[in-house]
Amino acid sequence: MSQSDVEQVRKPLRRDARERRDKLVAAAQHEFAAHGVAASLEKIARDAGVAIGTLYRHFPTRLDLLMAAFQPRLQEFLDGATKALDMDDPWDGFVCYLENLFAVQAGDRGFNDFLSRRFPGNAETEHIHDQMCEQIEDMLTRAQEAGAARPDITQADIVNLIWSNGRIIDATRATAPMAWRRQLYLMLDAYRADRAHSIPEPPMTDEQLYGAMVHLSESD
Repeated sequence: MSQSDVEQVRKPLRRDARERRDKLVAAAQHEFAAHGVAASLEKIARDAGVAIGTLYRHFPTRLDLLMAAFQPRLQEFLDGATKALDMDDPWDGFVCYLENLFAVQAGDRGFNDFLSRRFPGNAETEHIHDQMCEQIEDMLTRAQEAGAARPDITQADIVNLIWSNGRIIDATRATAPMAWRRQLYLMLDAYRADRAHSIPEPPMTDEQLYGAMVHLSESD
């Protein structure tokens, strides 16, 4: 068999493999959006029309599949974050950033889980979470330096808001899917500098926050 014959044999296999991968990603996007990051991999494989072994050949770990499935959501979020960071008014940018973040969170239960948790040992997810934390810090610092946001808010307070928003989204998804937006704007009023009052409890440290996010990832 000539080299060209070998290539002709291989080409359909490469195309078939790509099609199987695309079906797995589409099935994973649906299942993770509906059931969160703990969605059944066996069902994803069945919905894609492949064996579970095929899923693992393409995606050796659950996180590999999660990252492939979440890519459109991540891009949607990053595009919105870029828009917010480019806004001239620091408070408007802060509001735009959080509204974009929570809108993406509301549209996908799996992405909601991903935002709320840390997955230690995976360099890709750690990099994405670090990037998001830096963005939150940048947006918050700009608003605080402009005198618009109260000076005692920390990144941990924003992550606490992400956690609480996630529960609101879960509770209201079927009956009032935009309820999260009302809660966000109530909290934004509480974040304004001219509404500040002393708080009896100090903010979580970075170590406490990281540990809480890891605990969530281990609790499934």
